[in-house]
Amino acid sequence: MTAPISRFPVPELKDIPEDIRSRILAVQEKSGFVPNVFLALSHRPDECRAFFAYHDALMDKEGGLSRAEREMIVVATSNANQCQYCVVAHGAILRIRAKNPLVADQVAVNYRKADITPKQKAMLDFAMKVCLRSGEINDADFETLRSHGFTDEDIWDIGAIAAFFGLSNRMANMTSMRPNDEFFLLGRVPRK
Repeated sequence: MTAPISRFPVPELKDIPEDIRSRILAVQEKSGFVPNVFLALSHRPDECRAFFAYHDALMDKEGGLSRAEREMIVVATSNANQCQYCVVAHGAILRIRAKNPLVADQVAVNYRKADITPKQKAMLDFAMKVCLRSGEINDADFETLRSHGFTDEDIWDIGAIAAFFGLSNRMANMTSMRPNDEFFLLGRVPRK
């Protein structure tokens, strides 16, 4: 018997609204499995749509941050928020996007000692401040990021990703969302 993926009811795929079901099937086609976050959040279809619209707006756009750097923010802040689902799932995505099987564990445990650039460490310092001490953010934080070459739009992205995943982490923890077993090996071993 497998453990439940959420403490709330999870609808059957056939009962999920067509637009959400189509997205789920597209993700399944690409990855080979359905990430549990889609099923768990489809419990509330309108909120599911809003969640993934904002997720995509932050994570899938072009800009000064690479896709791997966006995932670094998620992994570091999700660890600070003790979100197993997001550390495991986004750790897998980070390994794939960075083409590095070690980086996700390093960033999750202690990004300050990870094999990443000083610019990326500054990015994560700011993301962690947004995550844990946002009331203390000041102009000096922006100047530090600018000195590393980040634009104001990049700074917005860093902060918005950290803030959005604060919500995501809390939802995953509240629902007791279980990471898919498939995530644990992604980016560590060659795909079949």
